[in-house]
Amino acid sequence: MKISIIYISIFTALAQAASRTSPPSGAIVVAKSGGQYTDLQSAINSIPASSTSSYTIFIQPGTYNGQVYIPNTVKGKITIYGYTTNDQDYNQNQVTLVNSLGADVAGSNDASGTLRAHSTDFKVYNINIQNSRGSGVQAIALSTQGNQQGYYGCKLLGYQDTLLANKGTNVFNKCYIEGATDFIFGQQAIAWFEKCTIAISGAGFITANGRDSDTNPSYYVINSSSISLKSGVSSSVKTYLGRPWRAYARTVFQNTAMSSVVRPEGWSTWSVALDNVYYAEYGNTGDGSKGTRVSWAKQLSSPLTLTGIIGSTSWIDMNYWNNVSSSTTTTTTKATTTAAATTTKTTAAGGGGCTQSLYGQCGGQGYTGCTVCASGSTCKYSNDWYSQCL
Repeated sequence: MKISIIYISIFTALAQAASRTSPPSGAIVVAKSGGQYTDLQSAINSIPASSTSSYTIFIQPGTYNGQVYIPNTVKGKITIYGYTTNDQDYNQNQVTLVNSLGADVAGSNDASGTLRAHSTDFKVYNINIQNSRGSGVQAIALSTQGNQQGYYGCKLLGYQDTLLANKGTNVFNKCYIEGATDFIFGQQAIAWFEKCTIAISGAGFITANGRDSDTNPSYYVINSSSISLKSGVSSSVKTYLGRPWRAYARTVFQNTAMSSVVRPEGWSTWSVALDNVYYAEYGNTGDGSKGTRVSWAKQLSSPLTLTGIIGSTSWIDMNYWNNVSSSTTTTTTKATTTAAATTTKTTAAGGGGCTQSLYGQCGGQGYTGCTVCASGSTCKYSNDWYSQCL
């Protein structure tokens, strides 16, 4: 019995969410007043394009209007945190980036994005990203155009083409994605969606994958997520899981709870031949998973795996993924900004030689903090991502 209680206590500790209401040490602070910058774009612009250092940006509560663009010339690793009292719950987000711009005015889908992320090694936590243009035109909230991008606890809000997952390898973990028409779309990206909420605001299609050849790596996988109507939308509204934007479109929904908002046939055609379209499902539940699907869609015999699709997961925040409080593992970047230059120095939380307190983290993949436990406690293996002083 004592052993069982110990393991329950460990599991409870590992699953705790974190409150992030103050900037990590050395972070660049964005605030409506009292920060180093009053808007995110200015903070991004302060980072030297040639620097390969890591940078942390913390945004204080508020609604920030206008577009934000991170060009592919930025070489450093950028992590952006939004103020939140619970980093595992997007409903607690208190930072919103919003703009109202359609592709008809901007000139292209990407150019209409509220947040246009073109850099590599880019992470965003607990921020609402919205394009408020409305129905009738492509209007992107988030445009991902770079490799190894991770979005954690974010809300993506739009109507048509909310998320342009277009290039590189991207993950979306515990995010909320809202829209009606082709609101998860793109041409070359590999994108994995884990434990996300997909909210339907109007009749249409969730995905529109644009894979155009058998050598194009693009793959959308929606895993362990949910699909339901946005609150207040009529129950008569129905959606398709997807329609093929190009002839080699590839999308899988698996282990996902589907309400009756999903049409029985599941998938729709578009203006391409279906011979090479790969649409499949595995292990889905709910009324929306029970219909008679179109004959050209597949039912898989086993689920896809994250590593099988993404490859290496070393760049993914697996502590967040596994609900481990990030407060014990944060690596921060000290940044000193002057009119002449910005210098950076990355420091690990505590350093490898310090003595970690009881119940503190002492190991795990990618962990760079304290590894020596205090007298009387021992570093106990829990899983590949987390060990604890007990």
